[in-house]
Amino acid sequence: MNKPLDGRTVLVTGANGGLGEQFVRQALERGASRVYAAARTGKPWNDARIRPLTLDLTNPDDAGRAAAEAPDVDLLINNAAIAPAGDSISGPEDELRRTFETNFFGTLRVARAFTPVLAANGGGTLLNILSTAAWINVPTGYGASKAAMWSATNALRVELRAQGTQVIGLLVGMVDTPMSARWDVPKVSPADVVAQAYDAVADGSIEVLADEPTRGLKARLNTRAEELYPWLDEQLAGFVP
Repeated sequence: MNKPLDGRTVLVTGANGGLGEQFVRQALERGASRVYAAARTGKPWNDARIRPLTLDLTNPDDAGRAAAEAPDVDLLINNAAIAPAGDSISGPEDELRRTFETNFFGTLRVARAFTPVLAANGGGTLLNILSTAAWINVPTGYGASKAAMWSATNALRVELRAQGTQVIGLLVGMVDTPMSARWDVPKVSPADVVAQAYDAVADGSIEVLADEPTRGLKARLNTRAEELYPWLDEQLAGFVP
């Protein structure tokens, strides 16, 4: 399953900033021949190897259109997501639906649309950007949607095994991007997260734990709930009122 980036064709969702922009630029640095930079609105990139692609995850028709416009993709990076301010699991249902429509249904829709594209291009790779919020008791729609996508990523790995698709889940805590700007806590750099992700693509890994807090949390997941969740409550004291 060793799949370096030399000559590969990559599509990145949420490509206009933060992790997405790093995924675009580092793909080219590692030898990708073409990168589709997908976002709700395009922006100029000043590099002929980058092709802007309009893609709104909440539009049911956009994923199929994107797959038709990018039939040479063999590495799909599902990076786009939202984390609304004031997000709460007990908040308005329409806000929770909006979060799930982007982070779960929209992401899964793109993966499904590109499944035959990846198959036609040798199996390829599907990389889903997840979050440690999938594993912790933070009371947000974002966390619940990422938990659902973590489960779906593992299910997709089984579903796509027969066509030879490498399915990777990337889990990370706080990344220094505009999405996390409102929290004054230690953060990992987007460049470092993306470098680890592309190393995993190349070496055939199926999971990336992109920072020390994530690796520490994964090691604790077999702890008794009566111990784990009080410990998590302490870790989350600065995030949850």
